Amino acid sequence: MIDLDDIDRAILRKLVTDATLGTGQVARDLGMSQPATWRRVRRLEEAGILGGRRILLDKQALGFGVTVFLGVKLATKGRVSLEDFERAVTAIPEVQTVEHVLGLYDYRLRIVARDLPDFERVLRRRIMTLPGIGEVEANVLLSEERLPGPLG
Repeated sequence: MIDLDDIDRAILRKLVTDATLGTGQVARDLGMSQPATWRRVRRLEEAGILGGRRILLDKQALGFGVTVFLGVKLATKGRVSLEDFERAVTAIPEVQTVEHVLGLYDYRLRIVARDLPDFERVLRRRIMTLPGIGEVEANVLLSEERLPGPLG
């Protein structure tokens, strides 16, 4: 871990807001030179703090109007390996994230679907046929707010 100063944090806040910004634009926004900004971004990448850039797709615009968080409890942990379950569930295109969690459920899945009937189809035909599937609990996302991360 490297020590971050106020300039590093300002660069990270800029890139978290818009990962497509080039170092020239970040430098202009922060009143810095482009080479100095580039060196800092490179140092943050080499330290593993910046681990890539992502494009966020608008799920609604793509026709996916429903997001569901699904808690999954495996039926019998000894009868199916976690790796087999994870391999099978990550092959389902509607499953956006797979999180192995501690608590009431073994996994938390984020699933997108076109609408509730489409989610029901995914649940019945894909999720409920997975190896080792036991109990599931669905929570439909009503709204989502982006909270500032650890950088404030």
